[in-house]
Amino acid sequence: MSETAADTADMLALQAGDSTALDRLMRRWEVRLRSFLLRHLVSQTDALDLAQETFVRIYRHRDRFDDRRRFSTWMFQIALNLVRDQARRQARRPTTTLDDAPELSSEVTPHHGAEASETATAVRTAIAELPAPLREVIVLFEYEHLSHAEIAEIIGATPKAVETRLYRARSQLRTSLARWLEP
Repeated sequence: MSETAADTADMLALQAGDSTALDRLMRRWEVRLRSFLLRHLVSQTDALDLAQETFVRIYRHRDRFDDRRRFSTWMFQIALNLVRDQARRQARRPTTTLDDAPELSSEVTPHHGAEASETATAVRTAIAELPAPLREVIVLFEYEHLSHAEIAEIIGATPKAVETRLYRARSQLRTSLARWLEP
């Protein structure tokens, strides 16, 4: 059974009252969802909180799921709305947070680890500095490997608008990361 078919079957089971179906969905999607949220939020704590809230909303609104749509599209739409809500709350009440400290693997040499960490930090920072509409499409396309049509459905835009935002996001990232892109 394909992942899409399994997701649909689990959502139909959840709608019919099988609460273990949510557990299966969470096991299948938890890591990808947290990664998606982390790319938007930077803070691992916030990403974990919003991942949990996404699954809570999936459960609460299970009757709204349309089995003609992909579960992943619906889930990412819920998560993206939570990210937007949090951004609005933070804009109204700015706070200072301590970000989770990155951990280096013991398998990496100090030089290689520092260089890789510096590059990864530069990419994360460049993505985080993109305006929200550009950041949303670049994360959904490059990291979640969704099509323009799927992204359009998630963000409520046309596939052409997604294509335009991707072009703008890539242009801004190329400029921001120019020193990392030089041979």
